[in-house]
Amino acid sequence: MNRFLTVILSVALFTGVASAATNLTEQAVGDAASASTTNSMEQDELDKVMRDDDAALDEINRWIEENNAFAARGAGESKQELNKRILARLQTVRDEYDGYLKRYPTNAAAYLAYGSYLDNIGDEDGACGQYEKSRQLDPKNPAVWNNLGNYYGEHGPTTNAFADYQKAIDLDPTEPVYYENFATTVFLYRKDAGEFYSINEAQVFDKSLALYRKAIQLDPKNFTLWTDYAESYYGIRPLRTNDALMAWTNALNVADNELEREGVYIHLARLKIAAGRYSEAQAHLDAVTNAVDAAMRDRLERNLRERKKAGTNAEPYFPNWSTNAAPAGTNGLTGSADASPSQKTP
Repeated sequence: MNRFLTVILSVALFTGVASAATNLTEQAVGDAASASTTNSMEQDELDKVMRDDDAALDEINRWIEENNAFAARGAGESKQELNKRILARLQTVRDEYDGYLKRYPTNAAAYLAYGSYLDNIGDEDGACGQYEKSRQLDPKNPAVWNNLGNYYGEHGPTTNAFADYQKAIDLDPTEPVYYENFATTVFLYRKDAGEFYSINEAQVFDKSLALYRKAIQLDPKNFTLWTDYAESYYGIRPLRTNDALMAWTNALNVADNELEREGVYIHLARLKIAAGRYSEAQAHLDAVTNAVDAAMRDRLERNLRERKKAGTNAEPYFPNWSTNAAPAGTNGLTGSADASPSQKTP
C-alpha cells in the first residue's frame, strides 16, 4: 500500500493510474468471472462487487479532478484530507471483496478480480497473493498466469515471469496481450532471458521480436503494438535499419490520426538520417507540424544539417531518445528492475 499512498499524495498522478488500470483489467476479470462462476446468485453478487469496484475508482478520479480544479483557484481541501477520504472509500471496496470471499471462498474469479483491484490501487504484493489463490483454484485460466507474469516481471524473479507468460500463451494462444507482455519482458531483461534460455544477446532480441510479431499477427491494426515493436529496434546494435524502417512504415499504415502519423515521421526521419537518405528524412520532418513533436523535429533538423555538412553517414545515437522505449536495465513502466515493463491484461 505504500506505493499507492505515494501516488495519492502526489494527487495528479492518480487519475491516470486508476483509470488506465481499470480499463486494462476489466475484460480479463469479467471474462474469467463469467467462465468460472456457475451459481447465478454467486455471479450476481460478484458482478455487483466489481461494479462497485469500478464506481469507487471513477468516483476517486472525479474527486481528484475536482479538487485540482478548486486548488487552481486557491480553494479545495488539503492533500491530507483528500487522501483520508480516498483511503476510506477504497476500504469499502476491500470490505466488499473480503465479505464476498468469506461467503464464496472457492470462487477463483473473485480472487482474480480482487487482485486486479489491489493492483489498480498500488497494493501489488496483495494483488499477487490474490492471483496465487485464483491460480490454485483455476490453473487453466490464462488471465491469472498473465497477471502473475506482470507481477514477477516487476518484482522478480524474472524467470517466473517468462514461465508464467508462456503458460498463459499455452492456455490461450490467440490473445495478443500475452505475447506482447512476454516480448517486452524478454527485451527489457535481456541478461536474464539469455541465461534462462541459454541464448546470446542477438538471439534474445530475435526472440523478443518474434513474440511482438506474433502479437501483431493477432492484432494487426493495433498502432501502439506496432510502435512498441518498432521502438525495440533502437536497443539493437548494430541497428537493423531496414527492418526498423519496415516496422515504422507499417505503424504509419495503421495510424489513426495526424498526431500519430507525425510521430511516426519523426522516427522515419531519424532512421533515414542514419542511413544517409537525407532528402527523404527532410520530407518527413517537413510534414511534422504539431507542437508535441516540435522540439524533436528541430533537434533532428540540426543533426541533419550537421551530417550533410560533414558528409558522414555515421549512425546518430540518442541515449533514451524514445519517450516510450525503456533503456536497458530499466523497466518501461508506469504499470510496472526499478519500475516494470508496460504490462497489460487483455
